Amino acid sequence: MEVRFFTRNVELPGDIKDYMEKKLLKIEKFFDRILDTQVVLNYKRGMNVVEITANVNGVIMRGEDYAPDLRKAFDKALKNIERQVKKHKSYLTDRARMKVQDVSFDIDPEIMTGAAPEKEEQHEIVKRKKFSVDVMTPLEATMQMDLLGHSFFIFKNDETGEINVVYRREEGGYGLLEPK
Repeated sequence: MEVRFFTRNVELPGDIKDYMEKKLLKIEKFFDRILDTQVVLNYKRGMNVVEITANVNGVIMRGEDYAPDLRKAFDKALKNIERQVKKHKSYLTDRARMKVQDVSFDIDPEIMTGAAPEKEEQHEIVKRKKFSVDVMTPLEATMQMDLLGHSFFIFKNDETGEINVVYRREEGGYGLLEPK
């Protein structure tokens, strides 16, 4: 597993870097196909913020936490990643044991009809992001979205070959957007 460190507004002492690398290598005991890991260290508002992003066999997992002490922030973020890796591994073993179940998704009619917001506002794109679109089922996409902590996720549907979006509904449950 490759481990990369990025620092912003904080100095990373060698002994803490060695401690972090040693701890990160231990998560391979839960799942042996962790391709690479990125650790971003930041200091904001009097707190150390540690963000760990791991590529677990193509599934991106992210853990972030903060504390006044750099080691404590790292340990808390690492626990988040460990929990996600264990959950992903159990999902894969459960999936191998039983057949894939059908999942129904609710579609929000406002999104489908393209209802415009009541106020006319200037919409400005303030950030652009490029990423790879992976092939997966809608169920796997919802799981990936939950692991990342996002409210939506873009993926290529393995059944139709089309680009789809799953999203978390305010009323609960998930929605699936499919092109015509």
